[in-house]
This record gives sequence, structure tokens and C-alpha cells, in this order.
Amino acid sequence: MGAQTVVELSGLTKQYGDVTAVHDLSFSVRRGEFFSILGPSGCGKSTTLRTIAGFENASEGRIKINETDITGTPAHQRETGMVFQGYALFPHKTVSENVGFGLKMDGVPQSEREDRVEQMLATVDLGGFEQRMPSELSGGQQQRVALARALIIEPSVLLLDEPLAALDLQLRQDMRFELQQIQDRLDITTIYVTHDQEEALSMSDRILVLDAGKAQQIDTPRKLYNNPQNQFVADFIGEANILQTRFKSATKDVIKVEPEFSSMDTVSVMKNGFDENSLSTGERVYLNIRPEDITIHPPDKDPEDGLSAEITNKTFIGKTTQFVATVGNNQEILAEASGLAAQQSIATGDTVSLTWSRDDCTIIGEHRV
Repeated sequence: MGAQTVVELSGLTKQYGDVTAVHDLSFSVRRGEFFSILGPSGCGKSTTLRTIAGFENASEGRIKINETDITGTPAHQRETGMVFQGYALFPHKTVSENVGFGLKMDGVPQSEREDRVEQMLATVDLGGFEQRMPSELSGGQQQRVALARALIIEPSVLLLDEPLAALDLQLRQDMRFELQQIQDRLDITTIYVTHDQEEALSMSDRILVLDAGKAQQIDTPRKLYNNPQNQFVADFIGEANILQTRFKSATKDVIKVEPEFSSMDTVSVMKNGFDENSLSTGERVYLNIRPEDITIHPPDKDPEDGLSAEITNKTFIGKTTQFVATVGNNQEILAEASGLAAQQSIATGDTVSLTWSRDDCTIIGEHRV
């Protein structure tokens, strides 16, 4: 994947009357990159995508594609192909006519159109479906038709607005894999909107986490999960224990905090890029620990440095068992353990000890940007 920038947004703002749907948004997408915009419903994801596509006008800011400012360019001149959540197929047209519609509008001769449609349908595994009607297709097949229609015009950027949301779980998982294969094979720059964290984590090169129209963090899936910058990102990407502490001191690599959730004297945390220079002693900061990074020690194996807790809930969820442990002043901590031993040796009502490595937790900032 090359490093050349294909899409660049600078200070993009979109307002509807007094409501700001997207606020001062800036990011760039590299050639061949699979870039996802992830966030809850109503956070501005689809508005951002529709503004890039030209279906919405930017209130402020600039949009560039291949270094050309297209902020005021009509949608059909933007070198983008878009797949909508509802597919937006023409119900009265055949698969071939749907896929070739953009080529027809561009004046491509019929014989060339038919050849390109046949090739594109083969690319999305729909060879032989040319004369079918949309009503004769499954949800997954309709999604492929919509994808073929977006790709056949050879856009510089493929825009996907929650394209898998209407599919059932198994088909959604299958289509994730197929989308990745097609995107990788064609090496097309892709911007993908979703509210599904698992989709974003499994498919993306980088992810923009959006909330209330503002960018919270842009990073690789692994860095977003392991080193979130604020409480919103930590809580939205997977499950997290976000615990109140007070800043105590710092060395070159380690931050020491005083927990408010227990009587423990000090907890040490690796910095992982957190800048403590603006903090004063006693200032509140937040400790982020993922449930799978907490070890639960049964009553008969109590380590000296463990945090004493009572198991108040235990739930079997397949490959793991999830525990709710209550510590100190009724602070609940979520922990996960795999294997039969954990399931059998720890019961609701047990007093246990919780431990974790300082490498597996992070200090994070306020709730959101």
C-alpha cells in the first residue's frame, strides 16, 4: 500500500440550522487504504460520507481527492463510487442494467458496457446473473450488485455506508471477508462507515472514532484497542474497566497513581505515550483495564499484591466466562477467564484476588474530545 494521499478533509463542518452534525473534522486517507469511520448512531458518520460524495454540501472546510479541491464539485464529477445501506437498486431494471447504469450515463457504447458488466459481475461472484431482477436476489446478492455498480465506473474512492447492516450475522461475517478480498484485489481506496466495532477492527487499516460529530481518535485497530486516548474510545472499542485514580508521580516510563476505588496504596502503569507534564499531584486521571487482562485468583491462591474482591456475578459466554467482581466502595470490575478450570473453581460469592500487569493497562484522559 502506497503512502500517497487520495482523500483529504480539512476542517470539515456540516450544520443543519442550529445543529452541528460534523465539527471541524480533518483526516486523510492513503492510496489503497481501508479506512473506517466508526461511532454510535447519530454521531455524523453517514453525514461525513455523504459530504465527501457530494450528496451534502459542506458548511465549512475543504475536501480534496487526488490533490484536487472538489468541495463544490457536483456528486457525479467526484470520482467516487458509493454503496448505500439499502443498496438503492432500480427494482425495474435487470442486474446488468443496474450495474451498467453509470456507464450508460457516461455514454459508454453498449457492447463495451456489456463486456465490462460481465467482467465486474465475475469479480463480485455473480457471473450468469445478468438478466435477474433485484427481487429475485438474496440480500447478499443485492449487496454485491450495488458494490459492482459502484466499482464499474472505476472510482478513485469507494464509499460504503453501513453496507452490511441489513444482513444476518452469518452473511455479514461472510461478506466482510469478501469485501476485504475485493478491496485488496482491486487495491481501491475505501472509506467504510459502520457502528459495528467488530467490523471496523477486523477489516480496517485505520479507524476514525467519531462521537457527536467530533474526531475522538484516528489509529490502527490494535492501537485503538490497546491504547485509547479517552474514556469514550476505551468504552466504545470493546469492553473496558475505567477506574478513577489520582496522579501521584512519574518516571521516564511509568506513571504511579493512587486508586479511588480501593485501599491500595499505588498502582503503576506504563506511560504508553501518555503525557503527564500537564498533571499536578492529586489530579484525577483514569485507569483503563480490559477484562481479559485481569487475572482472577481463587480464595486458596491469594497473591500478596492482589486486589481483594467479591464475585457478584458469573456468566458463561462460550469460549470464556465473564465475572463481575465488587471491590472497595462497591466499584464493579469486569473480568474474563477462559478454560474449564476458571469456570469450576470460582463461584458467585467467593472472595478472590485480582491482579494485572502494568503493561496491560493505560492511563486515559477525559470522557471525550
